[in-house]
Amino acid sequence: MTHISLKALRGGLLAAVALLACAAPAPADTGHTTPDDWLLLAVGPGQQPPATASGSLLRCDPPRGHRRAADACAELAAVDGRIADIPPKDVFCPMVHAPVTAHAHGEWGGRPVTYTQTFPNRCMMAARTGSVFALDAP
Repeated sequence: MTHISLKALRGGLLAAVALLACAAPAPADTGHTTPDDWLLLAVGPGQQPPATASGSLLRCDPPRGHRRAADACAELAAVDGRIADIPPKDVFCPMVHAPVTAHAHGEWGGRPVTYTQTFPNRCMMAARTGSVFALDAP
């Protein structure tokens, strides 16, 4: 009869587990967007949500939809698609009351996204939302 020590058995099991862990590919977290990340974006004057039929469709794989799509996709990827979490820019905006309302709906990371916010003017909107609503910027 063959006798295996407990120490040898544990070592063999540990080696087998390590081998299996190395053999299984780990999912890569690249921080990039998924092919299903999209937002329909619209900006309109006043305090009512704009008609999204006249908006722009932002797609992020590859970035397209408006002139600053690459910047917008990068900013959205950094906050997992949560527009309200985009860090505000440190800019000086004129104290001009010309309200605009930004609206977005779509899907990011498999989750639905809805965002509507009225800002005192376009400068404040850009300071709070980065490139996401820069639909007419060069």
